Amino acid sequence: MRLDTLIKKIQPETVKGSKSVEIEGLAYDSRQVRPGFLFVALHGQNREGAEFLDDAVHRGAAAIVSEEPRPLRRDATQIQVRDARLALAQLACAYYGEPSSKLDVVGITGTNGKSTTSFMVRDILRAGGRTPGLLGTIRYEIGERCIPALRTTPEATDIQSMLDQMIRAGCRSVVMEVSSHGLVQKRTWGLDFDVAVFTNLTRDHLDYHETMENYFDAKATLFQELGKKSKAATAVINIDDPWGVRLAASHAPQAGLLTYGLHPEAMMRAEEVHCSAEGSSFWVASPWGRVRFQLKVLGRFNISNALAATAACGALGIKPETSAEVLASMKPAPGRLEQIPNERGALVFVDYAHTDDALANVLQTLREITKGRLIAVFGCGGRRDRAKRPLMGAVAGRMADFSIVTSDNPRNEDPVDIIVQVAAGFGFSGQFEMELDRRKAIARALSMAREGDTVLIAGKGHENYQEFANTIIPFDDRDVVRELLRNMGNQKPETREGE
Repeated sequence: MRLDTLIKKIQPETVKGSKSVEIEGLAYDSRQVRPGFLFVALHGQNREGAEFLDDAVHRGAAAIVSEEPRPLRRDATQIQVRDARLALAQLACAYYGEPSSKLDVVGITGTNGKSTTSFMVRDILRAGGRTPGLLGTIRYEIGERCIPALRTTPEATDIQSMLDQMIRAGCRSVVMEVSSHGLVQKRTWGLDFDVAVFTNLTRDHLDYHETMENYFDAKATLFQELGKKSKAATAVINIDDPWGVRLAASHAPQAGLLTYGLHPEAMMRAEEVHCSAEGSSFWVASPWGRVRFQLKVLGRFNISNALAATAACGALGIKPETSAEVLASMKPAPGRLEQIPNERGALVFVDYAHTDDALANVLQTLREITKGRLIAVFGCGGRRDRAKRPLMGAVAGRMADFSIVTSDNPRNEDPVDIIVQVAAGFGFSGQFEMELDRRKAIARALSMAREGDTVLIAGKGHENYQEFANTIIPFDDRDVVRELLRNMGNQKPETREGE
């Protein structure tokens, strides 16, 4: 595609150099530049994109887009814009031919439940003959290919490229998790959503957004733009959540609205709910009638996720009966209350819960099925919202019988400092100990567990790494649990005091 055609989409401030060059690709990382590429310099968390202009040109960039042009060592067309992130999204949309207009696009946003809901929607769409792709926290799915996810919502060029690849692979739809970071940074700009889902909003990412109001505003942008492009669109909103009630009252008038929840005024609501150690059963009342659902996945929060998925697919014309049939046999998404089988008589689960609300929901679910003690292993990530650390400690102190506070992904913070901040939340409630080494913490919990006890390893879920200041090491809670259980063999659990 010629540069002069592309730059019509971005209304540049200035253009210096030839507009007739042929553009062979787009890049925002100078290391990915190839001859003939257009490089967009973005403001980064630690370094400015403009620092890499010469490297991009050295690698063959034909054109450069930046907010602050600099003298270059080699010739390349320089394009100045006011907002490089917006320009990147606009260019990506144009370069790949607006692929979202050729797919049914479901976007899912919220603090908790995005991944599970996205997997549910994916499976229902597949059963409905819609051949879905997937973009989310756990992985990206393009036809038969699965790619480990680098972030929940990729950069704009990556999104548009993968949507284009999905179309070529025969996909008719795509399910995407839409993060607040992705919305603020305009990664999803120009996507033509058919359905936007709001799951809930609880404290998280305040290191980035600073206030809950800012966090809500970021999520709300997905719904403000809904239906403004070529498609009829529907907002699917959880009104069991107070932020959802507010969002439903202010959603874009050009989009349809479908509320869900256990709330009696929800358009799609769960009734006659029964939960057990085997899952849950309930009736769903909706504009399409009344249908009975049975889930194998545990927890009331998964009833909410099932309602969200059923509503989203209903908005695309798939009947709730299909959703009920699909969800009846669905297993948990990877690292989402994922049970690790063992022969020691204890229940062992790995979950991604990394907020106080998510941890409370999971512990409440496990408390209902635990005959003995409930043991929790968890930590908090470095360089993230520090204020939630004591809140998570307070939840564990209140809801678990015993907790082991350990390292999560410390990044460039001192892991001891993080653990101490979490421990401060316990106060005088609950028993706990601190163990810096996550493997040792998990081993300690498993060695304590007896028949009838439940062990929860929380915080990392599907992740297969642990991130420290200067290194990332392989570490998957699920693999570690399996290895430790194998090594324990028939070893008896630790004797409790007084026995």
